[in-house]
Amino acid sequence: MNDAAIDLFTGVVALVVAGLLARRVFTALTDGVIPLYRTRLTRAEAGEAKFKTLVLFNAGLSLFMLVIGLDLTIGLGLRELILS
Repeated sequence: MNDAAIDLFTGVVALVVAGLLARRVFTALTDGVIPLYRTRLTRAEAGEAKFKTLVLFNAGLSLFMLVIGLDLTIGLGLRELILS
């Protein structure tokens, strides 16, 4: 495989992961339950501040993966900008 095909594949995988993380954030905000590895943490168990921190962390990761996926699939040029 050439570099363009690898970038495209990696970008698509990053976009799928971003979508899954976004779904996790949406579910956490609507249901008040966030899945963590093999357990589920409710808003009442964690406390409001810890729960919001976990949701914010997941939202940030989702945005980060979205930017990476878009950069690799449509060529935003962020890699060259950062590495230069």
